[in-house]
This record gives sequence, C-alpha cells and structure tokens, in this order.
Amino acid sequence: MGRKLVPVKLDSYKPLREIVFESLREAIINGVLEPGERLMEIQLADEMGVSRTPVREAIRKLELENFVVMIPRKGAYVAGVSHKDVADVFEIRSALEGLAAGLAAERATDEEIEQMERFLLYHEGEEMSLEQIVTSDTGFHALVYKASRNERLVQILDNLREQIQRFRATSLSVPGRLKDAIDEHRGIVEALARHDVEEAQVLANAHIVTAENVMFEALRLSREQEKALEAAQAHPEKE
Repeated sequence: MGRKLVPVKLDSYKPLREIVFESLREAIINGVLEPGERLMEIQLADEMGVSRTPVREAIRKLELENFVVMIPRKGAYVAGVSHKDVADVFEIRSALEGLAAGLAAERATDEEIEQMERFLLYHEGEEMSLEQIVTSDTGFHALVYKASRNERLVQILDNLREQIQRFRATSLSVPGRLKDAIDEHRGIVEALARHDVEEAQVLANAHIVTAENVMFEALRLSREQEKALEAAQAHPEKE
C-alpha cells in the first residue's frame, strides 16, 4: 500500500460500519488500495482509527460488490480488473450514455447547456489531483444525465457509478487522457446546444469507446510492468 488511509470522521449520521465501508471503497476506486493487495484487518483498523469489527463487516460487503475477493486460508484481497469486467461495464455504459445524450439533446434547457459550458471552462485551466479529476469527470456526466429528464435512466446510471468510478481512475490517470476527455465533452455539449440528437448519441458513444480503449491499454501496460518486476525479482543481477 503506497499511501496510508486517513482516520475516518465520526461526526456523520451514518453507522460506523457504513462510513468504514465507503472509505475503503473510495480507497480502492482511487487506487490507494491496489488490485491484488492483501487487506489486513488490524492494519486497516489502526490506520482508520476504528476497531476491527466495522472493518471486517466492510470487507464482507466489499466482497459482495466484487471489490474484494476472499481466498481460502489466505484472506481478503483487493479484486483485480479483468478484460471481461471492463468490456461488460463499458458495453452497458455505451448504450446508456448514448441514450442519455440523445434525450438531453431533445430536453436540455439553455441554462443547463450554459452550466455544462462553464463546467468545462473551469476545469480546463485547473491543476487537479487524480481524485479531483475523477470527481470532475463524474460531475460532467451527471449534468448530461440530469438533462435527459429520465429519472429511471439516471437511477440505473447511478447504480453503475461505483464500477464506473474505478475504471475512470485508471483511464484518466493515463497521460493526455484528461485533455482528450475535455475535448470530447466539448463536442458533446456543442451537439446538445444544437439539439442534434443523432450527433449527441454518436459523440457520447465514441467518448465511451475511447475511454474503454484507453482502459484496456492502461491494463496492458500495468500487466507488462508487473511481469517485468516479477522477472527482475526472479533473476536479480549479480553484484
């Protein structure tokens, strides 16, 4: 674990187990806890300033949501991201994002279009951490979802959000991807402003396909680096 977790804030109305669960899930999404990393209850409890019980309960819940895998006689580990995981989520997301953009092109108000444009302008010039970048990207898409005026569609996309967030953190960490994503967002906003339903759908789908390809490339590079490290450890140079 490259960075330590921060102590949880206990001034929330939520139960402690829920606060711990959300903190661990965010740590996995943002890469603080990395795929394949073992989750030690005592260490996590110490870092978060809580007892082992809410940590144990949070890990069980994370397993149910496929963020954690339990290996018999070894313990809990952060789940890796497979090629199929990515393909499944992006396949669903492409269809839903295209639908949302098409509906937004029909239904978005001038005020909503202006809000999206301000959002893009603000984040273009900002120096942001990866966590802020992910939040920014999420915020833009939320504006498009809202403009679709379809509450059921928004609910379905919200249910996918946590899985999408994990992929966002990986793809948006790739050098140059943030700038490209902003350019793609701008194209979508321009189509919405023209109320061009077909173009909005095409651009939204293309945006998701590009993000998927970037994600696959990031995973490929990560696995190559892991193999190179394993080879170096297996055959260290003689001094």
